[in-house]
Amino acid sequence: MFKYETHLHTFPVSKCALYSVEENLNWYKSLGYSGVFITNHFLDGNINYDKNAPYEEIINFYFSDYEKAKELSEKIGIDVFLGIELSYGGTDFLVYGLDKEWFLSHPEIRSMKKRDELKFFMESGALVIQAHPFREASYIDHIRLFPRSVHGVEVFNACRTDFENSLARQYAKNYGLLKFAGTDNHEAGDRKCYSGLEFKNKITSEKDFVDAVLNGRGKIFVLTEN
Repeated sequence: MFKYETHLHTFPVSKCALYSVEENLNWYKSLGYSGVFITNHFLDGNINYDKNAPYEEIINFYFSDYEKAKELSEKIGIDVFLGIELSYGGTDFLVYGLDKEWFLSHPEIRSMKKRDELKFFMESGALVIQAHPFREASYIDHIRLFPRSVHGVEVFNACRTDFENSLARQYAKNYGLLKFAGTDNHEAGDRKCYSGLEFKNKITSEKDFVDAVLNGRGKIFVLTEN
């Protein structure tokens, strides 16, 4: 089976991440992962850049960690893929299948309502997953759910409680949404639990990943300290 991290933050693009691209790739290689999806916080989230800068300038910065990871991937021996994490008042979404050129061509997404933006991503061929839908934190005013605007739900997030993950599983079941998992890793090897999706066949591209997930070929796995 080929294991993939689906939810990973790296420094400096994600302001809240603690480790560099290289440190993360070396760590996941040591765990036996086949690849990682770098899903840094996008322009509407905790990005480590001036959000008032020109759109193209921010996009170039945003993709810099992913581009560096791609350069290092062959040297380290682990595959690297792209994803993004959107934010909306503490409600987050993982998006896969769109590249840098797509984002450079669509600056209008910055002014869209979140529901319209998610619909636009899906119509453009992206896989859209609501991350940790029942996350509770001091900075989250209330829980928002978008069952008609996503393909699936992160039903296991290695950073969330069993209670929050169990609610996510029930939510996905009730609405017939795809079940998804990831670590939400900001700390490289400093965690005691990791998660992701595994496949019988190696993932070859972001679009291959989207197709595999939508057709139910991914299986959730969890790695613990033991």
